[in-house]
Amino acid sequence: MTLYAQVEAALVEQINTRWRVGDRLPSEEELVLQFEVSRITVRRAIQNLAVRGLVDVRQGVGTFVATPVITQPLTELSGFVEDMHALGLDASAEVVSVGTVSASRKVAAALDVPLGAAVTFIERVRRAEGRAISFDQTYLVADVGACIADDDLEGTPIFTLLERKYGVPLVEATYRMQACLADSDTAAALDMEVGDAVFRIERTTLTTAGRPVDYEILHYRGDAVIFETKLHRRVEVS
Repeated sequence: MTLYAQVEAALVEQINTRWRVGDRLPSEEELVLQFEVSRITVRRAIQNLAVRGLVDVRQGVGTFVATPVITQPLTELSGFVEDMHALGLDASAEVVSVGTVSASRKVAAALDVPLGAAVTFIERVRRAEGRAISFDQTYLVADVGACIADDDLEGTPIFTLLERKYGVPLVEATYRMQACLADSDTAAALDMEVGDAVFRIERTTLTTAGRPVDYEILHYRGDAVIFETKLHRRVEVS
């Protein structure tokens, strides 16, 4: 094993057992003395850790233990809390706003309601282990949205309320994903800088008979989540 690989392995061990997310690693000079290797060797080890997403290198500040990236499979219709719990992470929500708005052309098309119809609008910041991961904007059709607006939206997921409290089965959803840059509202909600990378997801969830009941615009931190799916190749019949 090369020297830099030995240093890298030793640092990984300390990241896993000694240091917490956000802790600052020893300086280059301290690591050179600790491992009795050259500065180039230390830098190569740190670079490898950064590529693996284990550390954040902040120019002129230092190297810090990075927050683990969440790998979220896209294999079934599920909500944020279900996704985080499946990964063994604590999930929470912060309600930013709740109210009634007039459906824009896009919202009306997604929910299959007339343009300008009253719909319930809910904004929330979703957190995993206390870290802001997603900024959600949810539009609900009026007949179910009016009830949900008065529920405990920080303590109970909307999917849970729909299915278990109001008897609205969720059958399927369409997803549209796009890479974009955080605007001022998204950046403020997710503790990011304006212009940082985010995943923008539009999700329309349908109940029985193909009726749309929930349209969401979800903004996930680009540095926090990897979406994973499996695709099967269609077999051509010759």
